[in-house]
Amino acid sequence: MKKHPERPVLITDAARSQDDQLRGRQIRYVTMMSVRVACLILGGILISAQVPLLPLWLVLCALGMALLPWMAVLIANDRPPKTKQERAADAAAREDVRRALTQPAPEPTNITIDADIVEESRPRTD
Repeated sequence: MKKHPERPVLITDAARSQDDQLRGRQIRYVTMMSVRVACLILGGILISAQVPLLPLWLVLCALGMALLPWMAVLIANDRPPKTKQERAADAAAREDVRRALTQPAPEPTNITIDADIVEESRPRTD
């Protein structure tokens, strides 16, 4: 009987490190740009081979070459989804702002600053 290797136990709810997230985004970006290069090469091969439905294939390759960079940048700059705690903190902050904006402004208090007028001091003659 074969033993299955034990899986590591998750002991924290910590998010992936910034380096891990960056590495994953870089891999997705390079993969999408490689597909773009493949579309360019495929378009060149299709033109030289003169395949049936050539205009359709060229339009698909052109769309891939035009849309993939845009999608790759969006995906590469994306962050992981927010956790329940982050969403709850955002909702509480929005509620605090809403409550502060809907409450009437406090009445200003008139403060009078009074100063005693001091006569010029004369030297003492004792």
